[in-house]
Amino acid sequence: MSDAIKHECGLAFIRLRKPFSYYLQKYGTVLYGLNKLYLLMEKQHNRGQDGAGVASVKLNIEPGHPFLHRIRSANHQPIADIFSKIMGEVKDLEQYQPDITQHPGLMKGHISHLGELLLGHLRYGTQGKNLVEFCHPFIKRNTIPARNLALAGNFNLVNTDELFDLIGIDPGDFQKQSDLAAMMEVIHHFLVRADEASPGSLDVAGLLKKAVPLFDGGFTVGGLIGNGDSFVFRDAHGIRPAYYYISDDVVVAASERAAIRTVFNVGENEVMELMPGKGLIVKAGGEVTVETILEPKERRACSFERIYFSRGSDEKIYRERIALGYNLSEQILNAINHDLKNSIFSFIPNTAEVAFYGLWKGMDDYLERVKVQRILSWGKDFSEEKLREMLSRKIRVEKVAIKDVKMRTFITEDTSRNEMVQHVYDITYGTVRKDTDTLVVIDDSIVRGTTLKESIIRMLARLSPKKIIVVSSAPQIRYPDCYGIDMSKLGDFIAFRAAVELMKDRGKEACLQELYDRCKELARTGQLHTENVVQGVYKPFTSEEIADKIAQLITPPEISTPVQVIFQTIESLHRACPTNTGDWYFTGNYPTPGGNKVVNKAFMNYMEGKNVRGY
Repeated sequence: MSDAIKHECGLAFIRLRKPFSYYLQKYGTVLYGLNKLYLLMEKQHNRGQDGAGVASVKLNIEPGHPFLHRIRSANHQPIADIFSKIMGEVKDLEQYQPDITQHPGLMKGHISHLGELLLGHLRYGTQGKNLVEFCHPFIKRNTIPARNLALAGNFNLVNTDELFDLIGIDPGDFQKQSDLAAMMEVIHHFLVRADEASPGSLDVAGLLKKAVPLFDGGFTVGGLIGNGDSFVFRDAHGIRPAYYYISDDVVVAASERAAIRTVFNVGENEVMELMPGKGLIVKAGGEVTVETILEPKERRACSFERIYFSRGSDEKIYRERIALGYNLSEQILNAINHDLKNSIFSFIPNTAEVAFYGLWKGMDDYLERVKVQRILSWGKDFSEEKLREMLSRKIRVEKVAIKDVKMRTFITEDTSRNEMVQHVYDITYGTVRKDTDTLVVIDDSIVRGTTLKESIIRMLARLSPKKIIVVSSAPQIRYPDCYGIDMSKLGDFIAFRAAVELMKDRGKEACLQELYDRCKELARTGQLHTENVVQGVYKPFTSEEIADKIAQLITPPEISTPVQVIFQTIESLHRACPTNTGDWYFTGNYPTPGGNKVVNKAFMNYMEGKNVRGY
């Protein structure tokens, strides 16, 4: 993605079902669980680099000894920082007793995080500051083991104020900035009540059934309880991803299927999806159940997981990204007038590469059909040279754009900084025939358009192509997200700015004021959540008209090369990604009432000139 956006966090949960001596005997190490947790987090490091955290609970600890531990880091490489500290304890002990790793009891007693219950988290901050205090897991401590709680999740909530009011808490400045703080207070509130009602025998599913329906958002959340119970639950629409694997040795859950498959070397069918509204409950004795926590609703799993966020090593995601590129073939062929001879195809590194392969296949399939038709039309009137020339025709593919990963824009003075931004991407000279070739480049999505205008278009224009076509494997991003992706300000979206410019071009500015007045009236009557008023901004225009205006907006004034922008359609998106139909950032059709409230609030902020979040 050329315009980087921060997004969903990553979750890693492990419950060891055997004594530590078992893992020493079978796998050769007492640290089996911690090693797997480290790998599970590293295989999902794409999901969060603002920070990381690990919590652990030890079972059957003598009274008075600590059983709940947590370590967090907001360093540049937080996962490495955390596990180097954990393993540092082992190295320190080995100085005094070199063979201590062969003694499970001593290891458990001396290594803080050597617990049977492990919870890891990778953070991309969408709320709060990028400080260690905001890193998950959060913990609640109590003298009663069953009232100790560690919680971490991949989510955003849009009703945190209401949650604090519900349980009678006046939140402090820190709590106001953290969704997890609100969720923690609510779950802990019901945890304490459950323990009061049945001391020594928690009904985990029961307490979750009381707490979780109060949350408006998209979420996958994991929790460890001090009595040894643990859980992972998912929202009713399945917005945020969750997968799990159960064996005699372990219970595992994570945000991505491929991470579990790789770390535990298991087949695709062995890793199950935690379905919408379900909770994975593991009791202190190791018994596992999957229970309905929320009544499942229409599945609206986030399509951005398939387009960009999840790693493409999952075979289904890989095929879907191929399909995203392939589905764009017809639009692109029309845009180049089916002139493959004078067209070059490339991608904007690096995450668009798989969609590019799909596009390449689409072009190649078309070329094969052309070859067959031409050869058949010749009848017997052809020579070996003519046939050889036809068969040798290929799709012209080049690595045109190269991201200079070492480039950093340290300079803050505007003119100099803009000069630096222009050189974040470099080009491969000699790949394009001047004023002859059309250059087609594919990106995952176009969010703000800033990098395209300030860097990519300028750099590509230096090759002097006849035309530049920028292709997005995602549809136009028109609306804020409030379920885990850091897209909350309408004014940031190039599609929104394009629609506003079209209104100005056609003398329809009054429409914006009418929509704003409608939002204010809904806010006055407490109905801001009932409809998405902002859909009216786009209603007067076709997708093609908005795409053409976006092309104008991302073309620097000094560039004379024609620029066209092509977007994936909603229909072709759903054909490519049939199980992840969440598309509210493209269509404005939010799965929960809080989404409408957020988009309307974001529009009001825009109209009032407030550069703040919509939630």
